[in-house]
Amino acid sequence: MSGAPLDELAGAARNRRLKLVRSRVRTPTKRRFGKVGLTDGSGKPVFGMDAKGPVAEPEEVQEYLRKLDVRDWGASLDVAAPLRKRSAKRPPREPANDRSVRPRRSPPKSKPSPKPQIRAAKPSDVPRLVELVRLLGHTIDEKSVRRNIAKLKKDGETPLVATLGKEVVGLCGISARVMIHRESPIGRISPLVVAEEAQGHGIGRMLVEAAEAWMRRKGCKLVEVTSNDRRAEAHAFYRHMGYERTSIRFAKPLS
Repeated sequence: MSGAPLDELAGAARNRRLKLVRSRVRTPTKRRFGKVGLTDGSGKPVFGMDAKGPVAEPEEVQEYLRKLDVRDWGASLDVAAPLRKRSAKRPPREPANDRSVRPRRSPPKSKPSPKPQIRAAKPSDVPRLVELVRLLGHTIDEKSVRRNIAKLKKDGETPLVATLGKEVVGLCGISARVMIHRESPIGRISPLVVAEEAQGHGIGRMLVEAAEAWMRRKGCKLVEVTSNDRRAEAHAFYRHMGYERTSIRFAKPLS
């Protein structure tokens, strides 16, 4: 547990008038590296502390905070309200915490962000697919994309799309071709594009891995990817995915 989780743990401690103390040891091999503990507002140790500092794992502190109830807080902070004087008419009451140190309720948790999903493209995706294809510099209308999807579906090569919730954020074209000079079909990925606002979350990797799985089922032993010479970031991504540059592609428009 590090980074944001530790910040959340510190916030949970503050809600209970406690302070999360983090070890200052920065060497992973040292005994106190990554340790944390709890003190009260005056610096008095409450949990996971010894004379030299914090000794508990973050998970242990998290569990300690989770199990605390109102009475535990009164005892740990040493601020329990004094018992009222006994009365002949009233039975003695249990000690109650001072309202000033009653733990605050945590704010309601926000709904988790949707996770990326991969599925086959559908005709209803066409307007969004036109937008994604244009990010690659290709100008094409919805009618053409709709016609192409229908033909690809008939050939068993429906493109893959990535979604976040109901929004399409990625596109990956897939194909498997029998070549006279190859013993097995060759898989090809083209195009591959992820919306700018969805980049950096592993969606490109998910699309490529889904495409490779489809190609394995088709019996492919080799996958080829086409990428414009100008797209240096895309080249770095493919190399990171295990692809190597093997050739130069030439193209010529037919009139």
